[in-house]
Amino acid sequence: MVVRHRIEGGLTDVIGVLEGHRDGRLVVRHADSSRHEIEIAAVTAAKPIPEMPLRRVDVDQLFLTTALGRPAAETVHLGEWLLRASSGWTGRGNSVLPVGSPGMPLSEALERVEAFYRDRGLPPQAHVRLDSPAAAEFQEQGWIDAHPDRSDVLVMHTTLDHVNALPPYDVQLAERPDDAWYGVAFEGPVPAPAPVVLEGAPKAVFASIAVDGELVAVGRGSMTGHWLGIDAVRVLPGHRGQGLAAAVVQGLARWAGPQGGRRTYLEVLESNLPAVTAYRRLGYVEAYRYRYLVSPSR
Repeated sequence: MVVRHRIEGGLTDVIGVLEGHRDGRLVVRHADSSRHEIEIAAVTAAKPIPEMPLRRVDVDQLFLTTALGRPAAETVHLGEWLLRASSGWTGRGNSVLPVGSPGMPLSEALERVEAFYRDRGLPPQAHVRLDSPAAAEFQEQGWIDAHPDRSDVLVMHTTLDHVNALPPYDVQLAERPDDAWYGVAFEGPVPAPAPVVLEGAPKAVFASIAVDGELVAVGRGSMTGHWLGIDAVRVLPGHRGQGLAAAVVQGLARWAGPQGGRRTYLEVLESNLPAVTAYRRLGYVEAYRYRYLVSPSR
């Protein structure tokens, strides 16, 4: 809503989400997560603003942004393409990102891609946005679905206004994750490349929530321009269904606002219905979906 009120020397407007009112004051939360308390007696006008539909995103730009928010252990440029390798940990960290032009004919580019991954003992793999020209080009060259038994990965986005409410849990933030954070983030041993990948972004933060002294939920946020990327969200099995994942997202969103963040994205398997439902309730909507393709000569 917008609230016009008297201040010393005149009038001013505050635009944000109305969190409530107490002790004769309105509490309005701004997009940068700051909270404004306004004396009701000073209000001259207030009205709700119809919810704006989410602005369309440049999906190619967002596709690249997601890669920059979680860089691989090794990245080599092939024209505008990114060849990424991380000792085999995660598809995203061990696949070519074909955004833009490779700077050479497609057949030659694919030969370079295959050589890059074979030199590292990895299968040649491409990370493609569904229904994109790049996906069609790779498929025309015989590249096939790497995981036909898995669902699509949804990349969802929204504005920080939708997700930066005060979380119902105490969300702790740290510049570097400790052993306890990794113990919740992974079920079993931590893959050797994981710390390099997760801690490799220029601006990242690690969120955690403890209940009764036990760390039970974690997540990671990274800033790329005005985009907050959220990943590595995990809640211990015995504590799921209690709003902890949403609280992690809210805590990260409140960190991002003062950092210049205005929009946020995350990725989730379409088959993970509880997570998809929770993120939609927070205001996330689908931007695009992706899959991995592998070379026919893998």
